[in-house]
Amino acid sequence: MINSVLKAIDVLCLFSPATPRLALTEISRRLGLPKSTVHSLLATLMARGLVEKMDDDSYALGPELISLTQSVRVNVEIRDRAAPLLRELANKTRESIYLTILDGTRCLYIYAVETHHRLLARSAVGEHAPLYCTAVGKAMLAYLPQDQVEQIIAATEFVQFTPNTITDSAALCAELAQIVERGYATDRSEHEQGVYCVGAPIFNHRREVVAACSVSGASPGLLEEALDQTAHLVRFTAQEISRRMGYVPASPAMVVPTPADNDLST
Repeated sequence: MINSVLKAIDVLCLFSPATPRLALTEISRRLGLPKSTVHSLLATLMARGLVEKMDDDSYALGPELISLTQSVRVNVEIRDRAAPLLRELANKTRESIYLTILDGTRCLYIYAVETHHRLLARSAVGEHAPLYCTAVGKAMLAYLPQDQVEQIIAATEFVQFTPNTITDSAALCAELAQIVERGYATDRSEHEQGVYCVGAPIFNHRREVVAACSVSGASPGLLEEALDQTAHLVRFTAQEISRRMGYVPASPAMVVPTPADNDLST
């Protein structure tokens, strides 16, 4: 725990609809901190737009919090619209299901339907994972603008988590091209030993990739005899979530047909 960060958060939490403005002296009194410390905290928060100083020398929450709040709303919207479809996908595949969003050079897990036989006891929600060695990460990376992909790859430290982990940028770019051709990505035990995944991208109304979902299991068969069926289900689910986000495919050829009845369970 970093005390200075906690104190800065405490400053932000003092503001409310009932007290939208606070003077330096009042903030100091409420937090029990010296004025000099509070002044430094406020100056730091102001530098990032999280706090602003008013004409009467009082302080209020800054405009940057609006954009942060908007980001939270978008993530919640994706999760809420995706959840019913992801639960349905879990029922069909009887495997763990994950929903992630892009967070810098990593992906962030925001929703999961996990089976009882998952190798890890903890929930993945709230955790980060690399883009280059996860199905959800590669599914998003493959559909980002090329300049953004290059920036992410340049900032990525290629750690070899398992013998199957991609550690070469050229090999990664070649696989990203294949992902675009087939519409889904795989994780062949590249991030966690003995874990296999199939993921697909999720788009918004501007046809921008904003998230990805995946099926994850402990059996290599997920990427062998069951691959076609699983990939179709994942792509169809991702497509339906995208539609709920306002996405319209540019071409009818990109539409994933509704799974046949015999494709609904394993």
